[in-house]
Amino acid sequence: MEARSLPLAVLIRSSSQEIEMREGAHMKRYSKAYIFIGAVLLFAALTMTSISRKWSVAKNMSNPQEQSYSSLLQALGSSARSNELTDQEDIYGWLIGGWEATVYDYAENGTAHESSGEWHFGRVLEGRAIQDVWIAPPRSQRRDKTLSKQYNRYGTSLRVYDRETGAWRVTWFNPVTGVRNDLIGRRQGADIIQEGLSADGHKIRWSFKDITPTSFRWLGEYLEPDGKTWRLQAEFRARKIEDRR
Repeated sequence: MEARSLPLAVLIRSSSQEIEMREGAHMKRYSKAYIFIGAVLLFAALTMTSISRKWSVAKNMSNPQEQSYSSLLQALGSSARSNELTDQEDIYGWLIGGWEATVYDYAENGTAHESSGEWHFGRVLEGRAIQDVWIAPPRSQRRDKTLSKQYNRYGTSLRVYDRETGAWRVTWFNPVTGVRNDLIGRRQGADIIQEGLSADGHKIRWSFKDITPTSFRWLGEYLEPDGKTWRLQAEFRARKIEDRR
C-alpha cells in the first residue's frame, strides 16, 4: 500500500507552529539573560552608592576639623551688605575682593625694607561688618619656611560700623607678633583715615589714599613725641587681583 501524503495546509501549519515554539524558547532564554544582567547592574549601582556614602561619612568622621572649618566660613561670611548700612556709611565696600601689594617698611633713618603681600576683604556677620586677612610675605613665599617675626604679618582686621559715633571701629590682630591695635575709621574727602593708639600708647594713623577701582596706597604713620610730626612707618601699594574664574 502506498503511504498517504498529508495535505499541504497541514504541513504548513505544523511548520509554523514549530517555528513559533523555537522562537518562544529563544525569547525566554533572552528574557532570562536580560533580567540577570539588569539585576547585576542594579546590584553594582547600589553597592557603589553604599560605598560612596560610607566613604563620605568616614571622611567627615576622620577629619572633623575640615568639617568645622567649612561650617565656620559658611556662618561667618556674607554675600551682601546688610540693609542697615547705607551707601554713604559703607566706606569700605569697595575693598571687597583680593589685592596684591608691594610693601615698604621704613626704619627711623628712612631706609626702606621692600617685600610683598596679599590682602583679602569680605563681608561677614550678616553683612554688618567687613573683615580682612593681611599676609606679608604672601602664602606663596611662606611654604616650608621658618620666617622671622620682623616684617611678618598674618593677621586680620574686623571693621564694624558704630551708628552712635557715625564711624567705623577697627581692630587689627597679628598673632605672629601679638600686636593688637584699635582705631576709628572715617572718610575724609577722597581718603579713609583711621586713627588710634599703638601698643605703647602713642597715636597712630592708618590711611587709604589714591583710591581707584583697581589700586590704592595704604600708609601707616606714627606721631612723634613732639605731637606734631607724623613719621611714615609702612606703605602698601596695592593692586586688585583679577578674578581668574
